[in-house]
Parts: sequence; structure tokens; C-alpha cells
Amino acid sequence: MQFIEYPKCSTCIKAKKFLVECGLDFDDRDIKLNNPTKEELKKWHLLSGLPLKKLFNTSGLIYKDLGLSQKLATMSEEEQFELLSSNGMLVKRPILVLDNKAYFGFKKEEREKELRK
Repeated sequence: MQFIEYPKCSTCIKAKKFLVECGLDFDDRDIKLNNPTKEELKKWHLLSGLPLKKLFNTSGLIYKDLGLSQKLATMSEEEQFELLSSNGMLVKRPILVLDNKAYFGFKKEEREKELRK
């Protein structure tokens, strides 16, 4: 299991604490120091089952500064993946990657149901 986070993110801190409390083993990765590649993002996108726009950190300053709420609709998927892979701070986090599923963001109730099966 891979856990991709920004260590200063409060949601990431909560998610990491949850994983530790559940006794789950994971490899930790700082999204700012080790940005996801376009290939990784494409794979995780498929595993997540989410619309591509849900992979963006819409509350981040970079997202807002670039005016992406207006621009995403006119960008191709390839352009969106290129943009996401250019800066980890644009990517919704934390990301939890398992063999057959990827989760973007963290809601404790949802993870409890899914990971404690």
C-alpha cells in the first residue's frame, strides 16, 4: 500500500494516523518532494473510478491562482494529466494506492468501511 501525502496537510495527518491506528503497513511518499508522474496518475485515476476533475486539489492556492475552475472544462484529459504531473500541490491528497483501488482524499467513515473488510 502506498500513502502519498503532503506532511503539512491536516487531512493527510488524520489519514496517516488512521492507517497507523488500523495497524496497516504502507510506504509513505511526500507529494511535494516526489511528484506523481503522468503514468502513475493515469493508473490511479483508473483504479479510483473517479471523474478526472476529482483528482485536482480545488482548495489549493495554485489551483485558484491558475483559474482552473474555469479552464478544466476546455482542457483535454492529456493536458489535465500533464498539469497534475507538473506540481504535486495540484493533486488532491492524500492518495492511498492499493493493488486494485486508489483513493483520493480522506473521509474516515468511508475508509473504515472499505479497509476493515
